[in-house]
Amino acid sequence: MTRTGAAAGHRGYFHEAVCYSSDDDLLAVVVPFLLGGVTAGEPTVVALGGRNAELVRGALPSGVPVEFLSGGSMYARPAAAIRSYRELLADHVAGGAAQIRIIGELSPETFGATWDSWSRYEAAINHAYDEFPLWSMCAYNTGTTPAPVLADVLRTHPRSAMPDGSHVRNDDYIEPMIYLSERRVPLPDPIQYAAPLADFASPSLAEARRAVRDADVGQVPADDVDDLVVSVSEVVANAYRHGRTPVRMRLWSGSDRIVVSVTDAGPGPKDPFAGLLPAGDGFDGGLGLWIAHQSCNHVALYRDADGFTIRLTAGNPHH
Repeated sequence: MTRTGAAAGHRGYFHEAVCYSSDDDLLAVVVPFLLGGVTAGEPTVVALGGRNAELVRGALPSGVPVEFLSGGSMYARPAAAIRSYRELLADHVAGGAAQIRIIGELSPETFGATWDSWSRYEAAINHAYDEFPLWSMCAYNTGTTPAPVLADVLRTHPRSAMPDGSHVRNDDYIEPMIYLSERRVPLPDPIQYAAPLADFASPSLAEARRAVRDADVGQVPADDVDDLVVSVSEVVANAYRHGRTPVRMRLWSGSDRIVVSVTDAGPGPKDPFAGLLPAGDGFDGGLGLWIAHQSCNHVALYRDADGFTIRLTAGNPHH
């Protein structure tokens, strides 16, 4: 078996954006993509949101063997999405697949406060999936996707699939190592404009964990609070182990979320993929950051004049 379609002759991950302006444009790309996979006997997967999933389902012949993943379930958190997709791809390769086709999309709510982490995801998967014979398309509606997000899409996808059947290289694409190493400071969470509920210079791990427990007033799910306790402990320990003193931890609590920032005076991890890719398994990312990315609903990493900061959010990150 060999690779087919636009990815024929390509080794590794063939990553494309689909920036569409109408239902017809989306279907003009997606339907031939899926049917081509079915004809070639390739695992063919749809990971679109509810409306687009039904649109595509209705455009396909009845009974066509295309797998529909439920409700955007793959895209809860960036690092979790990478882990889940790597497991899915490994299973298909173990089953003999020479190519896997996937069309997916992010929820529009990811285009706001959490886009910094999802743009890192779109860049990182160029490396994270490159060991697999994957051809995937990521759909973005140009009418509802903010212009800065679309600009990031073209910088993180090597190619675009067009409604006329062509596949073009994106001139703005940059390698993931470069993209992930850029200095981009995310917007503060609005609750950070108020004085922090807790502010520690050189916190102990016990103080860090207790501060999270004390901040919980029942408005954030208990499991999210438990995960934040573990993540904050890991991040503070990493700041002492791998960063530079002084270490500062601040905590804010809102009606539906808890936000914690941990800052040290160091430059941050050398590996730009740290946190998004699993520690071990051929990747160099630290275990503490990996745990935090798996456990928290939003993780922001950035460097500024104060040093390196990791911001963790439990509860609703889509403020």
